[in-house]
Amino acid sequence: MALVAAAFLAVLLIIFLVQNTRSTEISFLWMTTSTPLAVALLIAAVGSVLLTVILGTARITQLRRRIRKQRN
Repeated sequence: MALVAAAFLAVLLIIFLVQNTRSTEISFLWMTTSTPLAVALLIAAVGSVLLTVILGTARITQLRRRIRKQRN
């Protein structure tokens, strides 16, 4: 079942990439570049996921340390 869901999401991602090939200008601080809209959105999504994973891992580690200290 999970494989079917992953395949379905992959197909949706491919459709999204094909439909959003128009180039767009992106500015951040002093840097400016032109890239396809789909690529820019994917980079933003991956960056958000990575940030969430890093912060979540840090918080879980912090809570585990606190529990360990309370047990001793």
